[in-house]
Amino acid sequence: MAGPRHGQSQGVQLYTAEERRRRDESPWTLVQGILAPVQFVVFLVSLGLVARYLVTGEGLEAATISIVVKTLVLYTIMITGAIWEKVVFGQYLFARAFFWEDVFSMLVLALHTAYLWALYSGALDARGQMYLALAAYAAYVINAAQFVWKLRMARLEGAGKADADLRQPLEQPS
Repeated sequence: MAGPRHGQSQGVQLYTAEERRRRDESPWTLVQGILAPVQFVVFLVSLGLVARYLVTGEGLEAATISIVVKTLVLYTIMITGAIWEKVVFGQYLFARAFFWEDVFSMLVLALHTAYLWALYSGALDARGQMYLALAAYAAYVINAAQFVWKLRMARLEGAGKADADLRQPLEQPS
């Protein structure tokens, strides 16, 4: 794995010029841009249904279905995200720029998968399953925050590059 690249006043660059070009040209970037907010909406609905069940004891089936749907959306975004990383960085997971986000994503996947296992095996009762889902959701929120932070950093990095490109003609000697 290559070490981080430096060269901007903000510190470590997320993308080389070639990686940024591949990111911008990849249809998988749009796919990720659509799936991420869809997953968040599914998460919010599911969280509400899980909370309703835990507070009132009602709506177990709806909460269960919502968690399964959330998990399937998570699997979809993880698979398409791995493809996106391959296109942009040349490897399916743990690329330099998203290493820690991918590491934490493995925990998110493990917790969601553990929920499915508990549901289908009966290893936990309904309340235990809901608490496991909440643990998975807490990990998801942390992971989503990591990715939002990286998106912000990428935008700032892109804005800094655009500013440098605009200044370049002014900084060249006549």
